[in-house]
Parts: sequence; structure tokens; C-alpha cells
Amino acid sequence: MRELPVVGRPPAERADAAHNRRRILRAAAEVIATRGPEAVSMDEVARAAGVGVGTVYRRFGDRARLVYAVIDDRERDFQAAFIQGPPPLGPGAAPAERVRAFLHALADRTEAQADLLLMAESDPPDARFRDGSYGLYHRHLAMLLGEIRPDADTAYLADALLAPLAANLFLHQRRTLGMPLDRIKSGLDALAAGLLASG
Repeated sequence: MRELPVVGRPPAERADAAHNRRRILRAAAEVIATRGPEAVSMDEVARAAGVGVGTVYRRFGDRARLVYAVIDDRERDFQAAFIQGPPPLGPGAAPAERVRAFLHALADRTEAQADLLLMAESDPPDARFRDGSYGLYHRHLAMLLGEIRPDADTAYLADALLAPLAANLFLHQRRTLGMPLDRIKSGLDALAAGLLASG
């Protein structure tokens, strides 16, 4: 199986700059977790990270880019896990096991940052499909599906498996309908099993 590139990998940086970046992102993630993305201010994040506010501005530019960097930081870890991590999420397991592990991990990843992902996916309305991460998820699933069902329309099936994990639908199910995360994962299992078994 071809190895996929991790999308948005940051350029190489000095050790002190990398350290500051990690501190700022960790502080921003804590502020977002406790007060929500709308409450993030550059001053507050700088105080929480123990750096000057000028450092935060120089590194990220504005509040929106800082919020998206928090998403990207978590996203890189997720991508590394399914591209080169241990099985069943990473290489080494059967394709059907990897599909299931990927969908469960993506549900967990969506749960962890649903509000941020909703912001990222909503402006513009097709932002989800322009994002490099969606394309990577799609290629990953299409490759796995192709190993299981070489004659299938794997591009369409990959979209079908990713559709339930759009942040707006995920949040509607979790918060409006009160669905437990385990129920969503069970539904994803049933969907994947149906797609993989038919043909």
C-alpha cells in the first residue's frame, strides 16, 4: 500500500521556536476546552502559555489562525496514527479492520474538536471538501476499500463513509438527539459492513 503524506506538516523550525509553538497551542487548546473557541483572545493565550503577546501574534497572526492551528496540531497526530502508527489503525491489519478502526478514530477525533471543526467546515459552505485533510481521508479509505472490493466505485463509497462524520451532523446527533458516541460508532460499523459485504 502506498504511504500517504501527512497534510500540513509544519516546516522545520528552531528548537526554541518549536517549544514556544507547542506551549502556545497547548494553552490555546486549554482555553478552548474550558471556555469555547469564541472566548479565545491572543492576550489570554499568551498569559496561559507564559510568553509575550507579541510572540503569539508573530507566530500565528490573528485569533482565527491560532484556532485553526489548534485543529491542525491535533490533525497531524491523527494522520500520523493512521498512516504509520500501529495496527489496526495503522498498517499491518486487514483492510476491513483498518476501515473500522479509522472510522472509530475519526469519530473520536470529531468528538474532541467538534466545535472547532464546525467552524472550519462552515466558511465557505464547501470548506470541508476543500480541506486537505478530507482529501487525505478519502484517498485512505478508497485505497482500503479497493483492496476489499476492487470492482467497486471506491471513490463514491469513501464519500459515503465520511458523510456521517461531517461536524454539523455529528453535533446534531450528539447534542440535539443525545446519541451516545458508542451508538454513532455502531452505526458506522453497520454502514461499513453493508458497503463492504455488498457487490
